[in-house]
Parts: sequence; C-alpha cells; structure tokens
Amino acid sequence: MTNNELIEKLKGIIAPYIQDEAAFENLNEDTDFVKDLKINSANLVDIILDIEDEFDIRLENEDMEKMLDVKSAMAIVNAKLDA
Repeated sequence: MTNNELIEKLKGIIAPYIQDEAAFENLNEDTDFVKDLKINSANLVDIILDIEDEFDIRLENEDMEKMLDVKSAMAIVNAKLDA
C-alpha cells in the first residue's frame, strides 16, 4: 500500500471525528490529531479502534500512546501490516 493510499484510508477513518474542517482538508503526514484536527482523547480511542478494524491489526498500548499524528499512525500501521 502506498503512502497516499494509506493517507486516504486514514482520512476516511478520521473524518467523522474532526473538529477543524480546514485542517482536515490540508491533512498530510505532519497533521497532529489533537492539535491540528482538534480531536479529543475519547474520539482518538475510537479512531484507533477503527484503524484496528479497517486494517485487521491489533494495536498495543504503546502503539496507541505513540499514535498522535498521521505520520506515526502510518508508521505503526505499516509495521503491523509487515509483521
């Protein structure tokens, strides 16, 4: 899966939870879920669960703690898919 394909899948997962539409429109690898998209911690948990379902992976607590921006989410998903 290419980075662009992964970003598009993540955008579909994140879309229901965003609070900042302009930041979402400009989403890239450096976009922070909390600071840029204004996603609260409860919704961040929902996003993580949705990522697990979408990619059929299991995220550990340390993965969840690191998944604060698009770049880290991509790295974690790619690592799990390659495992």
